[in-house]
Amino acid sequence: MSDSNHTGSTVKEFTILGFPGLQDQESKTILSVVFLAVYLLTVSGNLLIVVIFAVNESLHTPMYILICNLAILDISMISVTVPKMLTVFMFDSRLISFGACFTQMFFLLSLISAESFTLTVMAYDRYLAICHPLHYSNMTSNSLVKRHIVWCWAGGFLSVLIPVILAVRLPFCGPDQILHCFCDHVSVLRLACANIVINSVLGLTIALSVLLIPLTLILLSYVKIMRSALQISGAEGRAKAFSTCSSHLLVISVFFLTAVGVYISYRIPGTSADQRIMAAVFQNVFPPLMNPIIYCLRTKEIRDSLLKTLKKSRVFPKSM
Repeated sequence: MSDSNHTGSTVKEFTILGFPGLQDQESKTILSVVFLAVYLLTVSGNLLIVVIFAVNESLHTPMYILICNLAILDISMISVTVPKMLTVFMFDSRLISFGACFTQMFFLLSLISAESFTLTVMAYDRYLAICHPLHYSNMTSNSLVKRHIVWCWAGGFLSVLIPVILAVRLPFCGPDQILHCFCDHVSVLRLACANIVINSVLGLTIALSVLLIPLTLILLSYVKIMRSALQISGAEGRAKAFSTCSSHLLVISVFFLTAVGVYISYRIPGTSADQRIMAAVFQNVFPPLMNPIIYCLRTKEIRDSLLKTLKKSRVFPKSM
């Protein structure tokens, strides 16, 4: 995404404005502290998931491979935007080069798409585990899940390639101020001195497809899971089936509800720029923050593996 890729542009760098209504020093200090804390908690929490998976061979199963991949996606996604946001809030370093801006945009959109695809694969894995428990080990394997993960990442990057390339090729001749905290696709398009109807329609179509098609497949999987779980004889069996899906359902809800929040914020009349930007930032930072918390609190195997790891490290006494 070098500067030589764009034609007819006089803009060599953009200025990230951040929140237009929160430009005083006190507000920027609060934002700096909040986002730094969120970033550190998110990275450490997801790294903890990765470490627990790496050191406990009992977790080397399809479901936990997918959870580990989700943690890596979350670390990557929040690391694309928050460090630059912190330089804006802390040091008033608002400039970002043309190439860096579109690189940030490309990776952010790609990782969001890859996470959406990953959640779909996770729902399918739960469908196999609950609806076909006797054949689960024959229908999936670690190597198969790893191939699915590769396809999720590849699909995420390929799905947004054309909209980003078309955006890079637009002429930008001023203004150069991005009304956002990072290089959001819609916010950058608005700065182009050319007709952006095709770019906007294509971007919206792909965004809705990346979210709605996986969501539809996830819902279909869980409809079948619910029907299968209700046919299990005994309350204990049904409770166990629902318990294995509860963490994933919470993660799905957080991811897709925050995405819906962003869409609604652009459609409600009278919504301020600060509110729209906050909705987009919330979508970027909240799911990666919550996912490790959800899995650590609600997944017994991860909790037990965490305690086992801490005992080995002598953080907790062995009597616990």
